[in-house]
Amino acid sequence: MGQAERVFEGAIFAVERLLGPEAGRPYDVVRHPGAAAVLPVTPGGDVLLVEQLRPAIGDRLVEIPAGLLDRPGEDALACAARELFEETGYRHTAIGFLGGIYTTAGFTDEYVHLFWALTEAEPFAEPEAGIVLRREPFAAMVRAARAGRVRDAKTALALLMAEGRPPP
Repeated sequence: MGQAERVFEGAIFAVERLLGPEAGRPYDVVRHPGAAAVLPVTPGGDVLLVEQLRPAIGDRLVEIPAGLLDRPGEDALACAARELFEETGYRHTAIGFLGGIYTTAGFTDEYVHLFWALTEAEPFAEPEAGIVLRREPFAAMVRAARAGRVRDAKTALALLMAEGRPPP
């Protein structure tokens, strides 16, 4: 899509200004390394969610564990498994791919790989610092997503995608 000029390089993302006839005008694009997220379900049918401060919105958000694809050689599946353990202290017994999403294609190329996992019954470690672990019934969370009460897009979509599918 024409030429691109790097106008910002941050710790997590970069901004490129696209120039050329395809853009029609200069167009700023956030370049993101991508992420992996995992919907963890316990043997008893509960969903493990993490509540944490999200500075971009100035509030705490309840969501599924997720993290950046920023480690050399680590694929999305390994990232999802790592984030599950780091953020919740739980390990998976099975994990499977749900799908993936471009989060906001109007200005960023961020792509989130969505997984779901069956977990051990009990955690092996404490949740990551700053995280409050929440445990909710899967069916109740699907109803909340359908009713528009799940504010995090990747979490709502993962819940809806997993509903009615056989476990991983």
